[in-house]
Amino acid sequence: MENAAPTPPKTLLELYLGFLSIGARSFGGVLPWAHRVMVEERRWIAPADFAEVLALCQFLPGPNVGNVSVVLGRRWFGPLGSVVAFAGLMALPLVWVFALALLYADFSTYPGVRSVVMRVGIAGGGLFIGTAFKLAKPLAQKPWGMALAVACFGVISIGRVSLFAVLPVAALLGWFAARRGMA
Repeated sequence: MENAAPTPPKTLLELYLGFLSIGARSFGGVLPWAHRVMVEERRWIAPADFAEVLALCQFLPGPNVGNVSVVLGRRWFGPLGSVVAFAGLMALPLVWVFALALLYADFSTYPGVRSVVMRVGIAGGGLFIGTAFKLAKPLAQKPWGMALAVACFGVISIGRVSLFAVLPVAALLGWFAARRGMA
């Protein structure tokens, strides 16, 4: 079943509910849940296509998965699909953020609350790392792409070079590799 062709949502309601489920479960980061729902559970999009759309959306201003919802909503249902997907993604988190902000304002001075918030952040980091490995799977068959990803990681994390300097160079190298049939 893992090799089955992706089947995009058939209705705007299905699109809304899919993105609503992503937003509803996205404590600690949206990306792991977006990948899980769209690629693994609902099989709306292939893993490689998800990685490509996400890569495009990382160049755009704003939240990456918010941009993904707009791009895929537009792909499947036009401009209205963009609005519906983004509204589904943001509906519950908006309510929860307001409610949690009210609670946190009252209880943030308690050491136990601060400890829980810190541990939730650590769990979110683990989810992000796990998703990074899932996104790297399509690159495993493209050694040049994997080398470029590892080089970008090294230059940014170890070399401490600004992301704004690395992204244009990486985009140019990726484009060059694609034109040569290497990526």
